[in-house]
Amino acid sequence: MNDNYIIKTTGLEHRHTKGVKTLTDINLAVKKGEIYGFLGPNGAGKTTTLRLLLGLSKLQTGKIEIFGQEFGTNRIEILKKIGSLIETPSLYGHLRANENLEVYRELYGASKARLTEVLKIVGLDKTGSKKVKQFSLGMKQRLSVALALLPNPELLILDEPANGLDPTGIIELRELVKKLNKEEGMTILMSSHQLSEIEKMVSHVGIISKGEIIFQGSLHALGQLQKKQSSVLIHTSDDQLAMDVLKAYTPEYIGHAISIAYQDEQEIAKMSRALHEKQLDIYLLHPQQNNLEQLFMDLTTQHA
Repeated sequence: MNDNYIIKTTGLEHRHTKGVKTLTDINLAVKKGEIYGFLGPNGAGKTTTLRLLLGLSKLQTGKIEIFGQEFGTNRIEILKKIGSLIETPSLYGHLRANENLEVYRELYGASKARLTEVLKIVGLDKTGSKKVKQFSLGMKQRLSVALALLPNPELLILDEPANGLDPTGIIELRELVKKLNKEEGMTILMSSHQLSEIEKMVSHVGIISKGEIIFQGSLHALGQLQKKQSSVLIHTSDDQLAMDVLKAYTPEYIGHAISIAYQDEQEIAKMSRALHEKQLDIYLLHPQQNNLEQLFMDLTTQHA
């Protein structure tokens, strides 16, 4: 296995007890230093995959390697280097932030100094005597992340960390994730069902739909795919003739306009010149570029 990979799964498959297949041939690849967004609709298989990575569900088919080691035979050693937040952790509302961490500190083998350090990292070191039940959702989520940070992990796995957060809480989470990656050197794998929530955080993306990976690569590569799916709407004084003039671009007639997929703005300029050469008046020339959220929706809808 390439030492550059922190997580690598091969042919991962899983079935529920009733025999329903939930994962098919999952080949996840997360490199050291990445913030990897694991995206998909609710029920797509994200949590099942993360539970397998943490040994919370039994591996049925396939292979899991973490930190270059086979998970099954090195489970305890590997888990010591992972921090995770899967579903909702148990927080004690009647206790303060530091008291909540103290409950788990010895379990994780962390020092009192580490407890103070993680509270500072997540920005909860000045909450004083404030009880957790008085915390906002964003503050509770940051405290949950602090719990995951107690063992000083190399890898942090977060399952739907933005769930239920208001815009302020999402911004706080975004800044925390970036800080952990940049300043603490952590590789981070985080799941979400909304690309718009985490596209400002992640460097790489894996999109899962109905238990299958339908895209995996850098956020830049996803952006390039978005550009390839862009189209321009054209309406002229004679759309039938325009269809013939632009037939090399495989035009489609939609409603009262022609829709043509394009790669770049130079192609639009060529189309415009071709129409002018045929003395066609152009009433509409409107480029339509999908945003990444729309592309995510299109990809998962097409796979449904």
